[in-house]
Amino acid sequence: MFDAPLESLYTWAALSVAATVLLGIVAGLPTTPAPDASGVADTVDGVAVAEYDTVAEHSLGAESVRLGAHRIGLRNAGGTAHATFAFGPVTPAAPGTKLESVAFGARPSAVFESPAELRTAVADAQQTNSSWRPAAEELVVRHVSWEGMDVTVVAA
Repeated sequence: MFDAPLESLYTWAALSVAATVLLGIVAGLPTTPAPDASGVADTVDGVAVAEYDTVAEHSLGAESVRLGAHRIGLRNAGGTAHATFAFGPVTPAAPGTKLESVAFGARPSAVFESPAELRTAVADAQQTNSSWRPAAEELVVRHVSWEGMDVTVVAA
């Protein structure tokens, strides 16, 4: 009279397995969203089309960045996001370079000896293959003009 029917044991076992699988799936979901690469690209494009020297910053929210002349990639625990610049090419500034100094506010004439040296540095930076590297907290983008050169320098 107090025995459970055999079908009930199978039902309870199936429900237990299903609940355990569901719990495993939920626990495996990322807790943070993927970075906002399109928002970063919009910030870069806004500076790139400026008619005057300007600077902007954008929070990255990423652990790794891949910055190229035409595209940016951001990666964190939530996933990877990519975006293309509408107004490129931009000049990616590698850490520790003269271009990074310009991105962070130095006058081009104080860093480079001539506009030709700046032109060479820009061409080299735009042709360098980008790779994943640790990301800074913020991306800094700066549009500068110097003796006929208009350059959008991006440091991340």
